[in-house]
Amino acid sequence: MRFLMMHRLDESAPEAWNPSQEFMAKMGAFIQDSAEQGYLITAEGVHPSEKGALVRKTRGVAAPTATDGPFTEAKEVIGGFALINAKDRADAVTFAQRYAELFDEVEVEVRQVVEFDELPPQA
Repeated sequence: MRFLMMHRLDESAPEAWNPSQEFMAKMGAFIQDSAEQGYLITAEGVHPSEKGALVRKTRGVAAPTATDGPFTEAKEVIGGFALINAKDRADAVTFAQRYAELFDEVEVEVRQVVEFDELPPQA
């Protein structure tokens, strides 16, 4: 089963966006170990929301709208993601807990990916 993990960081905490060399070394070792164990498919960090945009499509409105970041209404924003293989949800949560231990403060959301063969047949 595949799971998407998204980690959220405090957008206003400069240290969240400027990781130390020690953190980078720990994360690098974790990524390498996770890939070798067959868990990790891919993982990436993302830039702060000030460098992003939000695209929204509203029912009844013809065209989607785009709003440039930063997103002031959000205190915590996505700081990165990982796509992993896990045998089940409990395995994915255990992996996310090991991942979260690398940070001083983080929130990790774990969501199972919908596989094509799980979709209902089309009539």
